Amino acid sequence: MQPLKYLAGYSSDIQEQIQSLLAHDKLGQFLLKRHPQIHSVRTDKALFDYTMEIKNQYLRKSQPLSKVIFDDKISLSHQALGLHSYVARKQGAKIKAKNEIRISSRLKKVPEGLLRMVVVHELAHLKEKDHNKAFYQLCCHMDGDYHQLEFELRLLLTLIDAGKNPYT
Repeated sequence: MQPLKYLAGYSSDIQEQIQSLLAHDKLGQFLLKRHPQIHSVRTDKALFDYTMEIKNQYLRKSQPLSKVIFDDKISLSHQALGLHSYVARKQGAKIKAKNEIRISSRLKKVPEGLLRMVVVHELAHLKEKDHNKAFYQLCCHMDGDYHQLEFELRLLLTLIDAGKNPYT
C-alpha cells in the first residue's frame, strides 16, 4: 500500500478505510455521490465575482481584494491549492497595498463545495494570517461544512494522484 500523503494527519483507522475504498474503486463513487457535478466558475472574472459574493456576505469590513484569479503556476509540491498575498508598494510618500487571491487552475473542474472551501480558506487570511484556532473558527463561520469539505478535497487529491479522477 502506498502512503496517503494528503491524509497523513488522520488516524490510521481512517487511512485504512480510505486505502480499502481506493483499492476497491469505491472512493470515486463516494465523492460522486456527495458531489455529483462540477462548478461552473471557469474564468477569472467569474472567480472574482464568486469570491466577492462570499466576502461581502461574511467579511464586508475586511480589507479590499484587488485580484482573484486562477493560477496555473500553483503546484501541490508546496501543499497549496490557493494563495493569499498582501503586496505593499511605496510610491513617493504613499504606500499602496493590495490583497490578491490566487486559486490553482486544477480547481476549475471540481465540485462547487470544494472550490468554495479553498476560497473560504483564502478569504479567512484577510483577517487571520496564521492557521490558528481563530482562523479555523472563521472558516467554519463562513462555511459550516469547512472541515468535511477539506477532508473530501484531500480524498479527491488522493484519487487524482492514483490516476482515478472521477471528474475528468
